[in-house]
Amino acid sequence: QVQLVESGGGLVQAGGSLRLSCAASGNIFSINTLGWYRQAPGKQRELVAAITSVGSTNYADSVKGRFTISRDNAANTVYLQMNSLKPEDTAVYYCNYRHATYYKEYIYWGQGTQVTVSS
Repeated sequence: QVQLVESGGGLVQAGGSLRLSCAASGNIFSINTLGWYRQAPGKQRELVAAITSVGSTNYADSVKGRFTISRDNAANTVYLQMNSLKPEDTAVYYCNYRHATYYKEYIYWGQGTQVTVSS
């Protein structure tokens, strides 16, 4: 089992910044991918950004150039720096952990943290 605890959400005005953090604990494999997803009301959950244990990153087109994902492997923590926030970034943001073996993929989710961007 892997536990994920997010922090850093809140209310911010358009154009502002927020930094999300997610600390992972438990049975963590050294090779894994940590990511952030978000889900707005009435919409499907979507990938925001992901980062592998060797630092390769992937971003949704809608956040490229505004959001930066990073991780501290020693602390098993992933961060999402969100700049130039827009009202359409309003959503619940979920931390995600993935590790795949030959036989099985392990996926865990955090409880979510609300990000609200006012116009």
